[in-house]
Amino acid sequence: MSAWVEQFFQASSASNGDVIRRAKSDVEQYSSLQEVVDEAEKHGFHVVETGDQIVVLCHQGTLHIHS
Repeated sequence: MSAWVEQFFQASSASNGDVIRRAKSDVEQYSSLQEVVDEAEKHGFHVVETGDQIVVLCHQGTLHIHS
């Protein structure tokens, strides 16, 4: 795991069950979407890609998307 992804998931937001949002270009520059997804899966978190943003929902609850 890259240091960037490690720092990403060690943020207080991740441990507090909050949301982490990063620009897709930053994810691609410092790591990869697949690495973020793989690490999120280890934690039981959800990853959403919307527009130019990658959003990680840092909780293990059921995900329902309402449009």
